[in-house]
Amino acid sequence: MNNYASANTAYGNARSSASSPRQIEYQAFAQVTKEIRLSADTVTTDFPRHAEALHRNLRLWTILSSSVIEGSNGLPDTLRARLYHLGEFTRNHTRKVLRGEGDAEALIDINTAIMRGLRQSAPAAQNQEGAA
Repeated sequence: MNNYASANTAYGNARSSASSPRQIEYQAFAQVTKEIRLSADTVTTDFPRHAEALHRNLRLWTILSSSVIEGSNGLPDTLRARLYHLGEFTRNHTRKVLRGEGDAEALIDINTAIMRGLRQSAPAAQNQEGAA
């Protein structure tokens, strides 16, 4: 994903306990996913909180989508395309959630899958960085 500076701007406190770009990305996704999960439980009593959590998720996915279309992004083309399409799905599904035509569970599931991928690939990425 490699655009961790933008993710750090969106979620500034993620950097305080993370040292690698992957860790920052993971923490940004973990933070926004937690916000969505908590706000979804109170959507009927505190809709603005839920809308704000969804907006933060959209910001994160916009950063990610922008990053994966950059020519300098080092991810494989197929992964970049898949991530971009997940960003498109996230934008479309968020609109449905805000209109009351869907729930946030799919967004939580996608973010959780991204976090799993970041967590699984972190040791390999750290080994490559150490070998350089």
